[in-house]
Amino acid sequence: MRVQTEEWQRFIPGVRMYKGKKTLFYNGEILWDENGGYGLDTLIYNRKDRDSWEVIIILPGVEVIPEYTFEYCKSVKKVIMHDSVRRIEDRAFLNCYNLFYIRLSKTLEYIGFQSFYYCESLSSVFIPPSCLEIDDSAFSFCKKLIILSVPQETQLGNHVIQDTALFAKAEELGISNDSEQVNEFVHLMNHEAQYSLHRECASFETSEDNIFEILKERGLQSFVRENHIGITAARYLEENPFSEIDEFKLINKLVLDLMGEVMK
Repeated sequence: MRVQTEEWQRFIPGVRMYKGKKTLFYNGEILWDENGGYGLDTLIYNRKDRDSWEVIIILPGVEVIPEYTFEYCKSVKKVIMHDSVRRIEDRAFLNCYNLFYIRLSKTLEYIGFQSFYYCESLSSVFIPPSCLEIDDSAFSFCKKLIILSVPQETQLGNHVIQDTALFAKAEELGISNDSEQVNEFVHLMNHEAQYSLHRECASFETSEDNIFEILKERGLQSFVRENHIGITAARYLEENPFSEIDEFKLINKLVLDLMGEVMK
C-alpha cells in the first residue's frame, strides 16, 4: 500500500476502512497513560479497538511518535509515515507481531530504545539518511529481519539486531555480538564498490538511470547476484518502500538496449 502525495491532504484523524483495511489515521495523540505498558490503561481507544487495526497511517504534522503508542497492536501489518515525523520514541511499536511493512519518514532523525522490539514478521527496514541514531535493541527479536539498509552516518546502539535473521547471518560469517563488529557488518554495503548496485536499489532516492547504467556495464546477471548477507539487488529494489521503479520495465529497457547494440 502506497500513499500518494496528493492523498495526504484529504486524510482526517480517526479509524475507518481504507482500501479494504481497518486503518488508524494517527494525528499525534497520546494513546497510553504516561507509563505505558499493556497492563495499564489505554486512552481514546480500548484494547479491542487497537487489536482491530490492520494499517496505521501517520498524518502530516506529526513530528514525534511517543513512547508505547502502538505497543501490542498485534493485528497491524503496515505502517506508513508522513515525512514530518522526526522521532520514534522508546517502545513505540513494541510487540507488533504481525507488522511486516514500514515506510519511515524521509526526515526521521531518531529511532528509540526497543522501538520495534519483537516485531517478528518484519523482514526489511530502509533507514533514511536523515536518521543519525538507532538506539539499543531497536529491532531485537525481529526474527525475520534480514534487510536493514542503514546509511553510513547512522550510529547503531547495542543489540540493535539481536536475535534477528540478519544477526544469524552475521554469526555465520564469524561476527561476534561486539557492538563495533556489528556496526561494521551492518554498514559494510555502504563502502564496498562491488555493492554499488545493491546500494542504488536500496537508496531512498533510487535512480532508474543509475541502475540502468550499472546493469548495462555489469550485465543483467548482476541484478540477481547476492551480497554478503545473501540478498540480491533485485530484492532490495522490490522491498524498498521509497522506490517507484518498475523492475520489469527496467529489464525490458535493458534488453531492448542490448538488442539494439547487437543489431548495429
